[in-house]
Amino acid sequence: MRVLILGGDGYLGWPTAMYLSRRGHQVAVADNYFRRRAGMELNCEPLLAVPNLHQRAQLWKEISGRQIDVFIGDVCNYDFLAKVFREADPEGVVHYAEQPSAPYSMMGREAALFTLTNNLVSTCNLIHAVAEFAPDCHIVKLGTMGVYGTPNIDIEEGYLEVEHQGRKHKFLYPKTPGSLYHLTKSQDGDMLYFYCRIWDIRVTDLNQGPVYGIVTEESGADDRLASIFNYDDIFGTVLNRFIVQAVAGHPLTVYGEGGQTRGYLNIKDTLACVELALLHPANPGEYRVFNQFVETFSVNELADKVVEAGKELGLKVKINKIPNPRREAEEHYYNPAHTGLLSLGLTPHYLTGEVLTGMLAFVRRYRERICPGYILPRVKWQQ
Repeated sequence: MRVLILGGDGYLGWPTAMYLSRRGHQVAVADNYFRRRAGMELNCEPLLAVPNLHQRAQLWKEISGRQIDVFIGDVCNYDFLAKVFREADPEGVVHYAEQPSAPYSMMGREAALFTLTNNLVSTCNLIHAVAEFAPDCHIVKLGTMGVYGTPNIDIEEGYLEVEHQGRKHKFLYPKTPGSLYHLTKSQDGDMLYFYCRIWDIRVTDLNQGPVYGIVTEESGADDRLASIFNYDDIFGTVLNRFIVQAVAGHPLTVYGEGGQTRGYLNIKDTLACVELALLHPANPGEYRVFNQFVETFSVNELADKVVEAGKELGLKVKINKIPNPRREAEEHYYNPAHTGLLSLGLTPHYLTGEVLTGMLAFVRRYRERICPGYILPRVKWQQ
């Protein structure tokens, strides 16, 4: 099908573009290079120096024979988005074009305002572009498991049926976001749910857990096609950070007591989940929610796994529990459902020792590019 990826230059966006292209979809990507600019401005650039989006698309065409169309611009500019929709004529849109970092959103007023504006205006513009140019287009939005918080009951997939005084009703599952970023992901979900009910658009919201991984089948042996891989405290995800810290010889930065438990998945599973959602679209008027993760781990469990994997490569990895810069429960109940994508045919990749040693070996090739100044947290939730 014709697929438009908003945020197509990012950690997930570019691998998704190659994955879908390789499987015969006609792919276009749009991006405003926020992630790259923010990395330079905040001095937290990625481990690998990757080509720009035009160069990546050209390299992909030389290797695969398949074309990915590139649009550089801001999705918050409706004129730009309208131009992209007219030219790409998408049947499915993957919405990655939101500011993706909880720490960034908590840096101060300017970062908070940008996060609110970018994430909500981009989603609003997308809804209106679909209504104006492609009413049957299916929106696949990247959500986050973080919208749920850590309730003391089981987390369902998107909805909760409540019985009250003898009557029943199905509500969107109550949300307790733990950062301004997660709050905007709650708000954009509510906005999409509203327009599904009012305008009969079709939406799948993928509430994704933290992702780990570097190499995909499409990037292969050419590291120029690899994703933007951050290991800093602002844009890096926890396991990716631990991998780089282990290679650098820096003790793993466990925040607080380390009992924080979340659902994790390999980047390869992210790509498969997105395609499964596209191939099995929501119905008109349906706001469908999938919890997108494979396994749950505490931060302590992840750290222990990295220590063991490091031994296989002769790395003496240590763990250091540091004061938690976030405001979150460090010990809690956590039991989220995640059956929807499995029922569509997801074949999960699990976090094995082999996966971890492979990541460690990859990062070790770029050890000289690791900047120790990127490792310790610089952003605190409480001012």
